[in-house]
Amino acid sequence: MASVEGLVPITRAFLAQYYEKYPFELGPDVHSVTADVRSLINELMSSSSLTEGQRILVSEVDREPPHKIDENMWKNREHIEEVLFVLERSNWPLLLQQPSAPNDSEIAYLLEQLKGKFEKSLKMLEYFQAKNADFVFNTVMSYMPQDFRGTLIRQQRERSERNKKVQVDALVDSGGSIRDRYALLWEQQMERRRQLAQLGSATGVYKTLVKYLVGVPQVLLDFIRQINDDEGYLLNSLDCYELLYLRRPMEEQRQRYGPPLYSLTTMVLSIRLLIFLSWAQFEVNKLNKHQLDILIRAAEVYTSEFERFAKFMSEVFANSPFFISADEVGPPNSRNEEYKDISVPAGRSYEKVSSVPASNDANMINTCQSSQVELAVESVNSYIAWDFSLEQGKLRLDIGFSVEYTNGSGGKVLILPYRRCESDQGNFCTLTAGNYKLIWDNSYAAFFSKTLRYKVDCIPPVVEPVEDQ
Repeated sequence: MASVEGLVPITRAFLAQYYEKYPFELGPDVHSVTADVRSLINELMSSSSLTEGQRILVSEVDREPPHKIDENMWKNREHIEEVLFVLERSNWPLLLQQPSAPNDSEIAYLLEQLKGKFEKSLKMLEYFQAKNADFVFNTVMSYMPQDFRGTLIRQQRERSERNKKVQVDALVDSGGSIRDRYALLWEQQMERRRQLAQLGSATGVYKTLVKYLVGVPQVLLDFIRQINDDEGYLLNSLDCYELLYLRRPMEEQRQRYGPPLYSLTTMVLSIRLLIFLSWAQFEVNKLNKHQLDILIRAAEVYTSEFERFAKFMSEVFANSPFFISADEVGPPNSRNEEYKDISVPAGRSYEKVSSVPASNDANMINTCQSSQVELAVESVNSYIAWDFSLEQGKLRLDIGFSVEYTNGSGGKVLILPYRRCESDQGNFCTLTAGNYKLIWDNSYAAFFSKTLRYKVDCIPPVVEPVEDQ
């Protein structure tokens, strides 16, 4: 488990300094070539009435691109796929599918070259998103305790991703369009964001993993919670860039790198519209050499600039820290964990009893002698976890600690052998119903009382809600 001691999530002020080392400008051809493409679009629009589908696409070109960075990345991916769809030979105009003139054969050859460029960009973008997604998830998990908690979160993520893939496959099999598929993918992306927000704020399926967990760094939970507000931005599953830019810092990232990406989104959408209109009018208004040259030039500029932008952002991301020293932003927030402090007198012991019944009944019992607390959970195969430490003074003090199980007939089984320590953190899985007693023993001390700070929880098994298929 990586240490986050003394660290806090990055801030906008820090990112402003960091970004100064990474300036980015689009090549000058992006705007000029986009203007040329738009000029051709206007010519085609003036020579023929538009269909409903064409009008929808024109209105999308005229709108401002989405504000969120990750939504723009998904939009670029969607439009690239749409371009590849219309560049499939089966979707060409009939005159090009069965060329009868040398000029038609040349156009067909150039279109195949065009298709290859967009295929390369699509593969790069898919790899880029997947690689960064895995990097972010693994980075976050490196700050989690390396025990059952990380395993359960990984299992939940894997189940969730499998369910999402099933949804997409079902949509495709039912004849859903590229647009329909990306609408679903974006909806799933928002669900990933909500899941990360749940992880940070201890709600939903993660409530039993985080709110009742011990040992998870609070700075990590604050970090995960903040990166998923409505202004946030994630790329692909557990997407990466939002982990760079927290609520306010997001504006710093958008101001610097949003405009070039917005221009690329508009450019690829314009290319898509140009091809769409050209195919519809090809029989009466065949592409001439000038128009074809502009289309080819636009594809070359877009694919090269988009790949350059994606690689640049990948480098920015790879070199950016997730956390910075608290000294750079002031004192860190205090931990908001439900720890309790007790005093264990000399010659006495303190016991905490965790009851794991087969029923769902929960009760809490406090007694003056043993201060016992019973916590009921819903089923066996739960986890009992603890984290404790002694308040230390000039002398280094320790306390005896053990865990035992008591069955229905009163028989006792030692789960964790007695040992003396200053602090400890651990967990185990309950294999059967009954009482599990955690004991802190100070009976051997004749003079010194000990102040114990502890957190102990029974964590029910995490079961992801069944989704309607």
